Amino acid sequence: MKVGLLHFELRIDDARSLKDKRSVVRSLRDRLHRDHLVSVAEVGDQQVWNRAQMGVAVVAETASRVTDVLDRITRKLESLQDAQLADCQRDIFDPFDLPADTPLWTLIGRP
Repeated sequence: MKVGLLHFELRIDDARSLKDKRSVVRSLRDRLHRDHLVSVAEVGDQQVWNRAQMGVAVVAETASRVTDVLDRITRKLESLQDAQLADCQRDIFDPFDLPADTPLWTLIGRP
């Protein structure tokens, strides 16, 4: 089993309110979940109206499958019409290779 994590930041320049931002975030979250069968969540900057930090998690049998899914998601993020990809970090790991007390957030360097 392999786990892939993708942490990315979006700039939403056309947003003029949290309602505008949440519309973009909700639409993207639903689309990524539906199209790629991944877990997606807004993980930071919830009260900032023109920026969103989001995370994606995918589990698959092989690292190549996880890489393929994360590559497709990254390409989709790079081509968004209503937001711009500002930053993107990924990690792929085997959870059974980690010490039992390793916090998962340390794998991509985010507190």
